[in-house]
Amino acid sequence: MSIKVRIPTPLQKLTHDKDVIECDAKTIKDLVDTLDKEYPGLRERLCDENGAIRRFLNIYVNDEDIRFLQMDKTPLKDGDEISIIPAIAGG
Repeated sequence: MSIKVRIPTPLQKLTHDKDVIECDAKTIKDLVDTLDKEYPGLRERLCDENGAIRRFLNIYVNDEDIRFLQMDKTPLKDGDEISIIPAIAGG
């Protein structure tokens, strides 16, 4: 099983400058755990102190926002593409 994860520029220093990582995971939560094992420090950037995905992050599975799916319980399958997109604020 192989899932592609697109890493935003601000987090690439934790992934040794990789912008795409391939890994195996059954859910978004499993994906975060897997990424943190390989790239320590990612979990604290992606999740709050309660373990929930941070509000200012948008995570998409094949162009679908996980907020409209099952959040961190969203199932993943071989060939899925995950995009992690930090929210942009301005005025």
